Amino acid sequence: MFDIDFDVTKDDIWLQSAKTLSRIIGVLGMLLPILLWLFLWIVNGYTKVLPSISHYYFTRSNVIFIIVVSLIAIFLLVYKKSKGGFLLSTLAAIGAILLLLFPTNALIKDCCDICNSVSIAFIENNCFRNTFHYISAAVFLGSLALMSLFVFTNDNKEKLIHEPQSCTPSKVKQQNIVYRICGIIMILALLIIVIGSFNTPFKPIYNANNLTFWMETIAVEAFGFSWLVKGEAVFKSK
Repeated sequence: MFDIDFDVTKDDIWLQSAKTLSRIIGVLGMLLPILLWLFLWIVNGYTKVLPSISHYYFTRSNVIFIIVVSLIAIFLLVYKKSKGGFLLSTLAAIGAILLLLFPTNALIKDCCDICNSVSIAFIENNCFRNTFHYISAAVFLGSLALMSLFVFTNDNKEKLIHEPQSCTPSKVKQQNIVYRICGIIMILALLIIVIGSFNTPFKPIYNANNLTFWMETIAVEAFGFSWLVKGEAVFKSK
């Protein structure tokens, strides 16, 4: 059963718990693409997905995009479960902040472009800014993938050694399998995005189906789920 670990009888700060932070990060990550699409549908009646999650920055969903990514960055900065986890979560947080500060190129060609009327903001295209944005996004998701593959699994090994009473070996093994699957999914999604950025026979199909958005969504959902497991909201270790 999903559990947010909130107890009104405890006289302490709820967000100081690593489990609580993990759960919040996981929930925010999994909700991000859903909320972006849903809000744009509600306010604009636009049912299609945009070429990438980042392009929602230029729509009426921009508030959700900025707030959710900023919150994820803040929570990643204060996450200190382990040294390796702290370093990678800090790197991921920096990537998240930079992708907001350096947005991707806008969908519209100029402020009078009515073909992409879903956009409410326009900035001149800039190759450096656009490239830096996607590098920042790759650092963000790549760091989270490494956390799932190596940090979370190593934390479980340490738990089995130092806190055997707090976990069950078979359930810890289940958690590690989930972590590795999530990490691999994230890496594969990022690789597909990289391949889709080159001029290959695959590119027309890639662009026509907005695969950047779908690969980003798959990666973000995998990231969010791995953090929910880390917070023991699902697949508990005991």
